[in-house]
Amino acid sequence: MSVSRETPLPDVSRETSERLEVFADLLLRWNARINLISRADVPNLRSRHIADSVQLAGLMPTDVQRAIDLGSGAGFPGLVLAIVTGVTFDLVESDQRKAAFLREAIRATGARAQVHAARIEMVKLAPAALVTARALAPLAALLGLAVPLLEKNGVCLFPKGENAEQEIVEAESAWTMRIERHISRTDRSGVILRLSEVAPRV
Repeated sequence: MSVSRETPLPDVSRETSERLEVFADLLLRWNARINLISRADVPNLRSRHIADSVQLAGLMPTDVQRAIDLGSGAGFPGLVLAIVTGVTFDLVESDQRKAAFLREAIRATGARAQVHAARIEMVKLAPAALVTARALAPLAALLGLAVPLLEKNGVCLFPKGENAEQEIVEAESAWTMRIERHISRTDRSGVILRLSEVAPRV
């Protein structure tokens, strides 16, 4: 296991910054109707939610061509990462209203992404080199959802909160994995887990 206190933020071009603003403005308009984020979080949309997703770009495998984001919700982190990196993302979101927002956000930003409005357990997708998810489920359950969609040598990126270590202990009873911990730049009590060599424990 390795621990890093530096999670590099990528250089974001002016064009990318403008596309992120288009995304943010659209989210705020839709949020009045379908509650994509809580009202208390609205003032922190750019500094917290978007930045929280952008920082994952620096931990993505350098040669990744396609990724899967589970429980995409308002687009964090998958749609933001698609905007920032140009990598193609499959966004899995079972809520039909949120899926409709994601489709509109893809159209407005020109992101390379597709929406799959289905439960994660039911979605039919080829495995990808990268699987991401944010605030979806405890790590043990999350790995059960992610591993069937992960290529053999793939990587998972999961932002976690202050209970990350407890979740790791619980997950390790059922899974083996290589764990890298990267302290979040947007939440000092948070950590980004970069997991590789993930396999069921036998």
